[in-house]
Amino acid sequence: MKLSIVIPAHNEEGSIKQTIIGLHAKLNEANIEHEILVVNDNSKDNTESILKSLKIEIPFLNYVNNLGPSGFGYAVRYGLERFTGDCVAIMMADMSDSPDDLIEFYHKLNEGYDCVFGTRFSLGGKTYDYPKIKLIINRIANGIVQLAFGMRYNDTTNAFKLYRRETIQGIKPFLSPHFNLTLELPLKAIVRGYSYAVLPNSWVNRKSGESKLKIREMGSRYFFILLYCLIEKYFSRGDFAKKKNE
Repeated sequence: MKLSIVIPAHNEEGSIKQTIIGLHAKLNEANIEHEILVVNDNSKDNTESILKSLKIEIPFLNYVNNLGPSGFGYAVRYGLERFTGDCVAIMMADMSDSPDDLIEFYHKLNEGYDCVFGTRFSLGGKTYDYPKIKLIINRIANGIVQLAFGMRYNDTTNAFKLYRRETIQGIKPFLSPHFNLTLELPLKAIVRGYSYAVLPNSWVNRKSGESKLKIREMGSRYFFILLYCLIEKYFSRGDFAKKKNE
């Protein structure tokens, strides 16, 4: 399968080059056909000029400019409408996600799953320099999701996931304009009956730039998506469920 990687990038001049070069090198080494699709999300720094230069060196790189509203969710959704692969991963531009983990995800998906989800908080998962307040909030939020949906998966807000093209089509339309998209995608896939595997992954805090996640702004948005998916789970009567031929 051809693998696409969608990377949203807003003011990532300090890390985008290393992220792309490292990712491309690992995928080439593993002999995986791939496309790296960076969504330049209204950057005000040198992110786009760096992408222009890299595109000459790396033929598997493409980038598009999100000319609409800014935001993590908007940027990822822009990329999910434009990727060309048979499956698609969402990765961050700040080198927090591991290319080695992506390769493991890709091979797992090839076993026949519709999605592969990462967990940083189970056996084998690792985090480095995770801010303590964010960690506490993360664990509480994911505990609430687990309880609400009665599932064992404990890291739904982890952005690092891999989906087949058919899965992405089957969980549309997307609602989230911000980081709550990280919750919407897996919950819709689970509720609609798509199969998934969970693998441990590592996460490393960014070395440059600023985190785009604003905790104070996100609480109600995450709750909205949680409530939306719960309503679909219990009241949609399977209207959006995966069809047998998908």
